[in-house]
Amino acid sequence: MFYDAIENKHGLKHDPFKALMAPRPIGWIGTISNDGIANLAPYSFVNAVGDRPHYVVFGSGGIKDSLRNIQENGEFTCSMSTWNLREHMNMSSAAVPPNVDEFPLSGLTGVRGKLVKAPYVKEAAAVFECKHWKTIELPAIAPQKGGFNMVIGYVVGIHIDDRYIKDGIVNTSEMRPLGRMGYMEYAVVTPETTFSMNRPEVDKDGKVVGVPEGWDGKYR
Repeated sequence: MFYDAIENKHGLKHDPFKALMAPRPIGWIGTISNDGIANLAPYSFVNAVGDRPHYVVFGSGGIKDSLRNIQENGEFTCSMSTWNLREHMNMSSAAVPPNVDEFPLSGLTGVRGKLVKAPYVKEAAAVFECKHWKTIELPAIAPQKGGFNMVIGYVVGIHIDDRYIKDGIVNTSEMRPLGRMGYMEYAVVTPETTFSMNRPEVDKDGKVVGVPEGWDGKYR
């Protein structure tokens, strides 16, 4: 099938866009208000957008508490959502009033960052501490319904649970990170579903000469 994405007349029960752009990492965004109230919320429009230096980005539909706090304080944290914390992550998505702290609501421990005031999930396998770089308001087809804002953060600090570091390498699959799919579906990365592939080697004439077996520790 094909459908015009602007008109969005797909004829299906629900818009399939998010089911097709999947799985997406879940950014567990931690912020704090000017009144000192912590906020924690999962976002599925999120990813890394650079590593020299490190930047992360997430999309917020409308002006939610997370975005409002970031605009006020200029910082946030992004904790990894994993299989063992799936129920906690789901609970933190509840649409509660701004004066409600989602950390205790979700049965989690909020810890102030080392380089930012915003709290992060102590139980998380990995955390990014971020300074707000820029928020870009994306064009909306129907402004009256509210559009999306793209929030870009400069990563200033990273926490990694030492249990997942072996021989100088982070074992991401052992963390079992969650991914968001379409509708109400999620996915999980496991050691059984993870595999490696080396990039092809190219000679000085630009010809592919093969794909090396076994990773030699170099990115290509």
